[in-house]
Amino acid sequence: MIMSNHKLEKKDRILVVDDIFDNLLVIESILEDEGYDIEIQEDSKTGLAIAFESPPDLILLDVMMPEMDGYEFTRRIRENQDLPFIPILLITAHDSTSAVEGLDAGADDFIHKPVDADELQARVRSLLRLKHSIDERDHMASLRQDFVSRFTHDLRTPLAASNRVLKLLREGKFFEVSPPVEQIFSTMITSNDDLLHMVNSLLEVYRYEADCKQINLDTINISDLIRDVVQELTPLAEEKQLTLKFNLPDENLENTAFNNTFKIIADRIEIKRVLTNLIGNAIKFTNQGFIEISLQMNSETAEITIKDTGTGISPEQQAILFERFRPGKNKNSGSGLGLYLSRRIIEAHQGSINVKSEPGKGSLFTINLPLLPSRQKITD
Repeated sequence: MIMSNHKLEKKDRILVVDDIFDNLLVIESILEDEGYDIEIQEDSKTGLAIAFESPPDLILLDVMMPEMDGYEFTRRIRENQDLPFIPILLITAHDSTSAVEGLDAGADDFIHKPVDADELQARVRSLLRLKHSIDERDHMASLRQDFVSRFTHDLRTPLAASNRVLKLLREGKFFEVSPPVEQIFSTMITSNDDLLHMVNSLLEVYRYEADCKQINLDTINISDLIRDVVQELTPLAEEKQLTLKFNLPDENLENTAFNNTFKIIADRIEIKRVLTNLIGNAIKFTNQGFIEISLQMNSETAEITIKDTGTGISPEQQAILFERFRPGKNKNSGSGLGLYLSRRIIEAHQGSINVKSEPGKGSLFTINLPLLPSRQKITD
């Protein structure tokens, strides 16, 4: 007996919804010779339930139906975030106005009645090619995300373990360490820390890009958060003999009532990540002078500015500063992930981040955060 190794390709499944049974039979007869798996349904509500429970590869949908018309059917499909992409082909007996309304509702194409067999087959083939292309893209993105997650996890574990051993060696736990050897261990630890930071940033970038990053909104005091970051980074500034200061709108009004005006809705960990990155960069690229952080509150937004007297950024570099893997030309520049990740975090909070700078005259980064971002948009 000869066994075939040929893998049978999965048939494309098409759901056809029309309240007139004869129309369903006509469309089925046109498409059945193409090898599709055709499912017909007269009732639009039942058809919608089928699409939700077992998503087809393509939906052919009559516009005018009782109970639920094609426009509402299309909107319901597009509103369901749990569904994969399903192309929708509207079948209409009306003029272009109805087609426009259907496309605005989320349909991908339309065809007029009476249906021409060749045109219907061509439009179906076109939409299925689109479906397969998007499915392949999503599949590759999923594989990439899975690879990055596993890769970064596998990197973090040995890096953290090696750092623990290196710190014990530097402290002389196993043998006496001379100053030159201690310096070597310190350099190795710093390099490992930098690599670990880059690995963590890479993982966060792909979480945002794969739309699987969970933003945990809570009420936070943005003034207290800035103070915490400034306090943590002050030793780094002092090592370079830099002044690091934080200005409130009015230092004399720091009482309980005034502090309540600093409350915003945001993810504390993510906003702290942004502030730490921006203020840390300001310290890194400033050799003398100061870094000044200011906070201004209004009725809708919190504006945070970070001003430094560092090397500055050229107009060409500013244009690509927040792009992915775009490190600056400064010798201290890192992987180019930090500012890109910061932008993704601020945009996930429906805010904005901008920079103004001039070479040799320092930089001014401005973050605007809404006091109360839309939870619906953040969870979309």
